[in-house]
Amino acid sequence: MATLTARSVDSGRASPRRSARRRPKRRGVLRWIAVHSIALAIGVMFVLPLAFVALTAFMSDQQALTAGLWPRSWHPENFAEVFHTAPLLAYLGNSVLYSLLATAGMLLSSVPAAYALARMRWRGRQAVFLVVISAMMIPPQVLSVPLYILWARLHLTGTLWPLILPYFLVDAFSIFLLRQFFLTVPQSYLDAARVDGCGDLRTLLRVLLPMTRPGIAAVSLFCFMYTWNDYFGPLLYAGENPDRWTLSLALASFRGAHQVQWNLTMAATVVVMLPVILLFVFAQKSFVRGITFTGVKG
Repeated sequence: MATLTARSVDSGRASPRRSARRRPKRRGVLRWIAVHSIALAIGVMFVLPLAFVALTAFMSDQQALTAGLWPRSWHPENFAEVFHTAPLLAYLGNSVLYSLLATAGMLLSSVPAAYALARMRWRGRQAVFLVVISAMMIPPQVLSVPLYILWARLHLTGTLWPLILPYFLVDAFSIFLLRQFFLTVPQSYLDAARVDGCGDLRTLLRVLLPMTRPGIAAVSLFCFMYTWNDYFGPLLYAGENPDRWTLSLALASFRGAHQVQWNLTMAATVVVMLPVILLFVFAQKSFVRGITFTGVKG
């Protein structure tokens, strides 16, 4: 009895100590929530539509778009039915082909142009840079009619080549971002490479590119996401040929063909969004570093 009494007394004494230790932790959590309240609210605003789409994709056709937000019964077979209803694998291949070739063409054309504007000294460099900035301000819809006439005369309409080939020529936005990122590399590294006998090409490949991987990754991710979600370009050039449709164009037609089956439409939307979300998750560090350091110098 004496030992039990002593233990009860010790536990009674220890409980205030434990509660006193928990109070600073709770205060720290509440303080963190108060400091990041705006960011948390914005995050919830972005997550709620994605959660709504994902939950609707698992609902039945009768429950979709009703007052119930949580599925009464889960239907993962909706995703299999989507692939049986429409040739999404063929559309997926077209989107991957379009995005990968466009990103590769952007890198092949924009990296040398950005290096020439950032690190090479030649007459008219600033004028060319102003032309690049001016090209960024032109809406793509303004040039759609003359470009369509050009590609129609080359007999390339109905394919994805009118969307891919321009990236092998010039992409003003990518050139601007890469130039700004190349300017963050100290000139001493490039001077040391030239002292060792490296020309402009070797300096670009051996020195500048390894040091600017985050910026290149960020620009590549920008280009991939833009081409993956592009709807206007595939509709304009490949809309007449369903065999060359991308996922964004197929999703719009799928919604029109299945207006009542919103659960299948949301399942197709999840299929379209999933590759981009996974790509961003795996490339998040490089993307954030590239956005952080791009534009430090002007």
